[in-house]
Amino acid sequence: MEPTVRQRYLALFSLFASLPAMAITFQTRLEKVEWKVDGDQFECRLSQDITDFGQGQFVRRAGEQVTFRLQARERWLGAGSATLVAAAAPWQPGRGDINLGMVNVVDNGPMPFNSTQQQGTRLLTGLLEGRSPLVRHRTPDGGEGIEVRLMPVKFNKAYHDYLDCTTKLLPVNYDQIKQAQINFPGGGADLDDVSRAKLEIILQYMKADPSVNHIELDGHSDNGGNRLTNLDMSRRRGLAVTEYFKANGIPESQIVLRFHGERYPLVPNTNAANRAKNRRVTVHLSRDPMPPAPTTPATAPIKPAATS
Repeated sequence: MEPTVRQRYLALFSLFASLPAMAITFQTRLEKVEWKVDGDQFECRLSQDITDFGQGQFVRRAGEQVTFRLQARERWLGAGSATLVAAAAPWQPGRGDINLGMVNVVDNGPMPFNSTQQQGTRLLTGLLEGRSPLVRHRTPDGGEGIEVRLMPVKFNKAYHDYLDCTTKLLPVNYDQIKQAQINFPGGGADLDDVSRAKLEIILQYMKADPSVNHIELDGHSDNGGNRLTNLDMSRRRGLAVTEYFKANGIPESQIVLRFHGERYPLVPNTNAANRAKNRRVTVHLSRDPMPPAPTTPATAPIKPAATS
């Protein structure tokens, strides 16, 4: 028979009452547990406040899987390795805790650690099974043990809202897209379907993030021709990418083009496969500082008169 909500509450209270006296345990009372979902096209967050500690957060960035992290108001966790556990609920007899391995804890900021993506995914799966994300560690002085626990109650509705958020994420994040490579494996300077697809993803990100407003393009060739021919081919490839950006709304003033011929091979030009890899344009995105806000006429400085 499925246990009632009251039975679950009583089982959890019994569990916490039985914890060793030397352990400091942080968790929110069941009746006060709330899950929050927020985010945008760059990142989705699913979080629960932890009384007297801070917050537990599941964070999924665009282009990545979810990770789990703690946000601490005080330096409760000492540097070192903590144990991450998907803890079984006391109303599920016969189920043991699942040890998900260690996480490296730092003690010099509000975010003591980030889990791996595999650990984050397994913790979410555990929550759907009624398990609690649990972190076991020690205080900074290496003395008392600490347990930080998130509660699985009220999770399903928040999880559905979180999934809705993830459907709006961009296909990549800035770290993944800031350095890209457009290949010309067949020779020549024409963009193929694969190259256009890569450029479309870059454009999609730039249109979503106006702070990315500078593109550096470097054209390259293999060593199949003479030096001048290779230099011209690398220029034509860079121009093909430049024109694609311009045709899709990127101002020419934001683009810097360089071309190098065969000077900087990615791999040695020793076979056909390697030569194909060297026929490329690298795309580097960066965020230039935003220009200062214009001053109002009332406070604008007076410019000196021009001298002849």
